[in-house]
Amino acid sequence: MSVEIREIHSKRELKQFIEFANKLYEGSRFYCPPLFFDEMNCFDPESNPALEVCEYRLWMAYKDGKPVGRVAGIINRKANEKWGVKKVRFGWWDFVDDLEVSRALLDTVAAWGKARGMEQLNGPVGFTDFDHEGLLLEGYDYPAVMASLYNYPYYVKHIDAYGMEKEADWIEFQVYPPEKCPERLERIADIVKERSHVHVDKVKNSRELVRKYGIEYMDVIDTAYQNLYNFQPMTDKQKNYYKNMYFPLLNFDFVTIVVNEKDEIVGVGLGMPDISDALRKCKGQLLPFGWYHILKALRAKKMDSFSFLLIAVRPDYQDKGINALFFQDQIPYINRYGIKRLETTSILETNTKNIANFTQFDHKVHKRHRAYIKGIE
Repeated sequence: MSVEIREIHSKRELKQFIEFANKLYEGSRFYCPPLFFDEMNCFDPESNPALEVCEYRLWMAYKDGKPVGRVAGIINRKANEKWGVKKVRFGWWDFVDDLEVSRALLDTVAAWGKARGMEQLNGPVGFTDFDHEGLLLEGYDYPAVMASLYNYPYYVKHIDAYGMEKEADWIEFQVYPPEKCPERLERIADIVKERSHVHVDKVKNSRELVRKYGIEYMDVIDTAYQNLYNFQPMTDKQKNYYKNMYFPLLNFDFVTIVVNEKDEIVGVGLGMPDISDALRKCKGQLLPFGWYHILKALRAKKMDSFSFLLIAVRPDYQDKGINALFFQDQIPYINRYGIKRLETTSILETNTKNIANFTQFDHKVHKRHRAYIKGIE
């Protein structure tokens, strides 16, 4: 029987769209389900300000009356304008191991994009850089963390069969922290403090952070990441959205803010406890007891694994050694909590400055993701 593609219109259909991946990966030890309400909010224009700059459609594929795949088609016009391209993105691309299904999903996105003047099909990526992106190519036997996309190995066969080509690769590190901050890093950090007149402001909670700096924290991330792949400059609504979503979840022992003599933020670094096991236990649902597992993981005083989310330095302070201050501040906390390994988020393989932050420690590259591109005929 041929594949039937149905567009998502109702809230009930959206729930089925979100739940499809959890059913597809049911029983996998490595897949990390997203929080269900986060996914629902992601596709709600009232909740997600990224949709103010994006046009999107959602589809599910059916065969013999059963759901066999899903995909999102996205046009981020603000990103396209910044990079001078006409891309239609695809994301949330999940499917059973059937080439007819995966092709029908991508054909649907490509046709929708072409009708709107797009010339290239790009993915898997999301609305913005803060969504999951990149097909997993290496590291299938490592558990996915909250901020990382996971897919079965057979996906590679499907994307190759569609004739897509590599556009960008990301790598992820597993880092084994030292027992104390290396003397070399201590010296560099102290020299940087003196020469650049900077210091670490150790705020205690999200209320203090917002009171002192507002969305300046997000401003630094926005300017630091402006040249990274597919990056879309954030609107103030987006900055506030991410601030309100993530700040309350953070353990501020693992938030490092570097400020100059004018009390301007010039660099930020943060990590958080790895809550992927908690998400697996509750299957992404807060009720009835998912909230307990997640809260327990977030407030843990001892943990084996930790997610290092980001380092961002204002462009005029880059190449001045600011990063040394992050590790000088973080390593004592890492050891206090008994952390045995750090999991980085995806880092572009061309981002040598960021990669150098982690290769100075005992480490291994254990995952690789890839974004693909293809001209639309």
